[in-house]
Amino acid sequence: MQLVIISGRSGSGISSALRVLEDAGMTCIDNLPVALLSHLVDTTDDTELRCAVTLDARSNLGQLANFPALYQQLKSQCQSVQVIFLDSRDDILLRRFSETRRKHPLTSVDVGLKDAIIQESELLTPVVDHADLVIDTSNLSLHALRDLIRKAVTGAEHMDLAVQFQSFGFKRGVPAEADLIFDARCLPNPYWVPELRACSGNDDKVIEFLSQEPLVAEMLDDIKTYVRKWLPHYAASNRSYITVAVGCTGGQHRSVYLCNQLAKQFREEPSNPLQTDVLVRHRDLH
Repeated sequence: MQLVIISGRSGSGISSALRVLEDAGMTCIDNLPVALLSHLVDTTDDTELRCAVTLDARSNLGQLANFPALYQQLKSQCQSVQVIFLDSRDDILLRRFSETRRKHPLTSVDVGLKDAIIQESELLTPVVDHADLVIDTSNLSLHALRDLIRKAVTGAEHMDLAVQFQSFGFKRGVPAEADLIFDARCLPNPYWVPELRACSGNDDKVIEFLSQEPLVAEMLDDIKTYVRKWLPHYAASNRSYITVAVGCTGGQHRSVYLCNQLAKQFREEPSNPLQTDVLVRHRDLH
């Protein structure tokens, strides 16, 4: 079992860091009580399991003093244990809580925000003393923090990016989930060929018809070039997926053909390693 423990003071970016590891395919548990860490390890025999947990001020703070002994126990039970501690300057944490209007876990009638931030630092000392990596997020953007976490845990420069090519018919509306939309209604339409009307872009007769049209080949090449150019930028912005939607009038012929061809070409293209999955969905087919 590979175990990653993310800790730090509230407001330093712990939740954002955990989401990065969740997108990377790890099993993630937010705010796991300290006492349950050893039980988590004891109850799994899966040596391939990659798990990330957060420990912060929401945990049973009285148990944090036992973290050094627990850490040694986890080291003996797991294949690897990595502790990442996030922190920020006191003034930055004060500003973040003031801007978001969120309640600090340690504030109460008798403890104000400033004192709670200081107390939390003292309570988390046993954890930070065993940290493999301490990250000061005071001047880090959200994207920069995600990059650091991803590189520290997975070693990857970019998030694996899944690409979905989705066909649709404009007469039924534009897909709300689409990131990029291309309009194929200007292309020759097999619908107006009587023997092709009942077919779809999956059928050989329609494929043959559209593959012989120069405009279809030209649009296919333009879409492929555009998507290939911008995929690295989507990956760099920590996107885990992108939906490329291609529409025609009814979503039966031209858009289906184009999405199938795009998916085929991207799957076969070794020079485009960013996406782990290339998916195809035909929203309005039949």
